[in-house]
Amino acid sequence: MEQYTLDDRPEWIALVNAWETVFRRLSSDLPPAWIERFFRPLEPRSLEGGVATFSTPGKFVLEWIRERYQDTIERMLSDELGQKVQLELVSTPRPKAKTADPVLSAAIAPSAPLPSCQFRPFPKFAFETFVVGQSNRLAFAGARAVASEPGAKYNPLFIYGGSGLGKTHLLHSIAREILARDPHFPLVYVSAQQFAEEFINALQANRIEQFRRAQRNVGVWLVDDIQFIAGKDKTQEEIFHTFNYLHALGKQIVLTSDRPPRDIYQMDERLRSRFEAGLVADVQPPDTETRCAIIKSKAEQELLPLDHEVAMYLADNVPGNIRVLEGALTRLMAEASIQGIPVGIELASKLVEDHFRNGTGLKPSFTQIVSAVSKHFKIPVEEIRGVRRQAPIVHARHIAVFLTREITGDSWKHIGTLFGDRDHTSMIHGYQKIHELMLRDREVRGDVKSLLRSLQPE
Repeated sequence: MEQYTLDDRPEWIALVNAWETVFRRLSSDLPPAWIERFFRPLEPRSLEGGVATFSTPGKFVLEWIRERYQDTIERMLSDELGQKVQLELVSTPRPKAKTADPVLSAAIAPSAPLPSCQFRPFPKFAFETFVVGQSNRLAFAGARAVASEPGAKYNPLFIYGGSGLGKTHLLHSIAREILARDPHFPLVYVSAQQFAEEFINALQANRIEQFRRAQRNVGVWLVDDIQFIAGKDKTQEEIFHTFNYLHALGKQIVLTSDRPPRDIYQMDERLRSRFEAGLVADVQPPDTETRCAIIKSKAEQELLPLDHEVAMYLADNVPGNIRVLEGALTRLMAEASIQGIPVGIELASKLVEDHFRNGTGLKPSFTQIVSAVSKHFKIPVEEIRGVRRQAPIVHARHIAVFLTREITGDSWKHIGTLFGDRDHTSMIHGYQKIHELMLRDREVRGDVKSLLRSLQPE
């Protein structure tokens, strides 16, 4: 708890209090390793003109938060402070401690224990708490098979889908089941960003062989968010050799990504082909019925009373991914507790109106649409609006055209102007291409639905 003085400004005190609440909310939903590594080091510095400035201990944490959770933190802080808040992150490196970092030392020391000694699955992430629907059935079945007999089939297992749909949940579930049978099983769970950082540190410390032993002396290798190594040539080379080494020995490999291997921009073709050699399973945005089942499961885990009618109302009216949906349930229960009233449709309706439908009369702008597509496919905006014809870029461009037409209703000529003075016939072709794909390709249909949800004003 922060200690305040008479000199502290009220805005800063309000920011600190708001951050404490946001931190608790995040801690209840995210893996403890993420909380300790990325969120606890954040320090509120100032709140001026709607800009909340936080310091981070280095550029790695800054970029990790910015890429994954900046929007979430901004939304939560805005809720707590009662005003629109923009998050600004500044890197303030802290003096290095004299003793070595225990996690890094475990990864590179010659006689280091296996990384599984450091990793513990998040308590709430288990197969029993994963709600299975049509949108994730194949990924769930693949994960269960891998957990039952590591290396026997589906090797590698590649799970892909948008943020907040359950990929990390499945990775932790695999680890939990394996470690429940054998607590000393040699298992590594690592994010691609963490792998890249520790690989670079090992190179600088001239301990690359120790690092490789720590990563390769395992029975199961779980890698989260593999798309983050795209464009990092040396890290891709190291992943390639580690993959080959483990696969040749029959060790189980499981990877997750926000898109299928063929759509990971700037990924080495040798890695793409290896990722596709096993089972590639998608996790799509769930339908309303599955969303309802997820929110009822969450309520049961928390021992919260929730009628089916209220759960279905939230599932149908709260936009965003599962994290947003679960956050809405947490807020609903908090409001009911504070006001001393039962949870019902009236309170749920007020929650949706107050927090998820503000400004519903305003359509997203073209800039917002293209930015959302850019973020979803990890392709720069200038590439989407540019002239390059690489397949992933063209696909993202066509989806941006489709969404622009659907949301804004602008003329084909005007849309063509927005995309670099293109002819209106190319805009019609792009729109029709996505429309036809959506009829037969569940993955494309899921991408469009996910983007439409993210573009709904909150």
